[in-house]
Amino acid sequence: GPRRPLTPSPLCPRSPPLLGLLPARFSVFPLFFLALLLGFASLLWLQLSCSGEAPAPGGGQSPGGPRQPCPPPAPLQPAEEEPSWGPHRLALLVPFRERFEELLAFVPYMHSFLSKKRIRHHIFVLNQVDHFRFNRASLINVGFLESGNDTDYIAMHDVDLLPLNEQLDYGFPEAGPFHVASPELHPLYHYKTYVGGILLLTKQHYEMCNGMSNRFWGWGREDDEFYRRIKGAGLQVRRPSGITTGYETFQHLHDPAWRKRDQKRIAAQKQEQFKVDREGGLNNVRYRIESRTALSVAGAPCTVLNILLDCDTSETPWCTFG
Repeated sequence: GPRRPLTPSPLCPRSPPLLGLLPARFSVFPLFFLALLLGFASLLWLQLSCSGEAPAPGGGQSPGGPRQPCPPPAPLQPAEEEPSWGPHRLALLVPFRERFEELLAFVPYMHSFLSKKRIRHHIFVLNQVDHFRFNRASLINVGFLESGNDTDYIAMHDVDLLPLNEQLDYGFPEAGPFHVASPELHPLYHYKTYVGGILLLTKQHYEMCNGMSNRFWGWGREDDEFYRRIKGAGLQVRRPSGITTGYETFQHLHDPAWRKRDQKRIAAQKQEQFKVDREGGLNNVRYRIESRTALSVAGAPCTVLNILLDCDTSETPWCTFG
């Protein structure tokens, strides 16, 4: 009669097609070991490439190219019931205009940095979208007012300054304003009264100073005036101690050739720059929020506030580019 087709025995299942191509005595263990080895080599190459240590194509070094930061590790997510994160919550206020490449590096880096330190935080990108000159101090005032009641202290934080030393303290500055980017650590500014770059304050202390002056349009001087406000409020600026990394404590992302600062000074502005504004601040900042957008940058959450500042040209005619 006709032959019945052979069926595989349940005790001896048919080999997968791929293994049928291999020699009869071939073991899967060398293949598995080879796959592991290739995966490890790929991870090692990625780490060396993003840290700037991998050789450039052709065997040479990358000629003066900027060092690319590695992708940050998956950030720790604060659990509301986790007591080790502490009771305080930081509003990270980032004055901003058109420096998107710096922002793309800043948000995931700072989210990872603060999460590893178990600091509850929310990043607010204060994006000035009007046609006036840049006003860092007014943007910080707006960020303070818009940051919500669930945050109880702020960090006035430049977008182009990344902390490299994990010993830097970003905790609640109960004893007074804490200047993280102190003169002996900042890569550029080293004078004793400098309080720019990164400054932490409780919301109560910021209100005691009536915030920052709104009269500073263009680049610079607003933090020098704020130092006088701090002193006038009876507060003492504190700074990091025990940090041994010196001027290598921070990475400064700013490229002065590509991002020229608005340092124009007209005659009236030159005189105003060195005065203390005893009336203006949080109480008279004039603005409108055009939009509020929740974003995620490489998995790191932040809120972008598109801010339209207003200017009284009879008070500060130097707010315009003309």
